[in-house]
Amino acid sequence: MTGVSVWLDGLARQRLASGRLAALARQGRIAGVVSDPAFLARSLTRGPYYTGQLGDLAERGIPAERALKALAVHDIRWACDILRPVHEATAGVDGLVSVSLDPRLAHDSEATLAEARALWRAVDRRNAMLGIPATSAGLTALSACLAEGINVNATLVLSAARHRQAGEAYLEGLERARAAGRHLPALASVASFPVSRIDAAVDALLDREGTLEARAMRGATAVAVARQLHEQYERTLDEPRWHALAAHGARPQRLLWTATAVSGPGLLPTRYAAPLLTRGTVTAVPEDLLDELGAVPAGPPPGAGAYAAAGRLLGHLEWFGIDHGELALRLESEALKELNDAWHQLLDEVTLALDGASAPR
Repeated sequence: MTGVSVWLDGLARQRLASGRLAALARQGRIAGVVSDPAFLARSLTRGPYYTGQLGDLAERGIPAERALKALAVHDIRWACDILRPVHEATAGVDGLVSVSLDPRLAHDSEATLAEARALWRAVDRRNAMLGIPATSAGLTALSACLAEGINVNATLVLSAARHRQAGEAYLEGLERARAAGRHLPALASVASFPVSRIDAAVDALLDREGTLEARAMRGATAVAVARQLHEQYERTLDEPRWHALAAHGARPQRLLWTATAVSGPGLLPTRYAAPLLTRGTVTAVPEDLLDELGAVPAGPPPGAGAYAAAGRLLGHLEWFGIDHGELALRLESEALKELNDAWHQLLDEVTLALDGASAPR
């Protein structure tokens, strides 16, 4: 799909060891990977892929926190090496592997920066990318990471206001990197919008309203917000501040559509992924959606008419007492709690695996 990057949603050693990730990249079906703690937690319990390394870590008495980082670094490096040809062929635009930092640090900019530095050094791959929640503290850390030459994914961008702040943080980071003499074309960043999370929340509120007018708006909010973000992205590219950075080879902070999978009776699997296949953006999808997505043509930027329609639809939410700005803050808090829970689950899984590996046979 010309101008559109498709990234695989989920990094697991099964895909690395089986050669599946390499095959998908070689066939041009994916151009990157994005993953989070929940996916790794599920992967640890499936098959023998982590057994050998867990046994070694257990024998050395490595505690769960350090063991988890060792497991993650191993997988990130492996995936980065597989995708290095894509990274080189696209001059650094794609071939990226985005993994989340410890979400417990989301409101601590200094701790996030320290964690990012440590993981970046440990992975030691130019095509790695670190996912940082777009909280106020996270965006401060994001700018600092870019200033130090670290690729970043601003995650949980749930509103136009947050997207604007993520864009400002990106520009500030690039300006600091330039002042430090860094090579701007080597820096990459995306802003991740979890699409289905928006509709799930708004539709529940519309269902509570119960009117025909409310039901008619179900399933439409997420794409409208995505249009709003894309319009904002295009406006940024016309600003003098951006032009000054682009003159030194800086790349735009692309929009990354995540949480694009849907389930439910009568819902098309590509309900979100298809309308958002827009040139200049990235779409992350689970592997089982790749074939269906491959048959969907990429479209041009939506245009003024689509942007205006999206604005009108979002304005209509106020008729039902829905303030998207307030809702986005609530969803951010809920998403961070889920990520924290997933991280604790992951640590529990690692602890159990280490105990099992060290038990006498």
